[in-house]
Amino acid sequence: MSDVITVVAIVKVKPGYEAEVAQAITECVAPSRAEATNSQYIPHQDLENPQTFVFTEKWASPQALAEHMETPHFKAMAARLEGKLAAPLELHTLRPLPGV
Repeated sequence: MSDVITVVAIVKVKPGYEAEVAQAITECVAPSRAEATNSQYIPHQDLENPQTFVFTEKWASPQALAEHMETPHFKAMAARLEGKLAAPLELHTLRPLPGV
């Protein structure tokens, strides 16, 4: 079985911080996609609730995700989100069902 994981991360921000958070997220995209262990890194903004951002990501392994969260670009984004979150980060780490 492959160690590849899909991550769905949900970030909910306080009203009024949408543009600032979107900019912080945007700046993290290119360096995240450049990581050798990343094959997908797509942030989205909910059309009906613009305070909600959803990331869909694919990483080579859970360890690859852990290493990503220690990179300077991820830490810079996280620092820029401090004080702007309406709820704690919601992180779902997924694997496909066997045989599917």
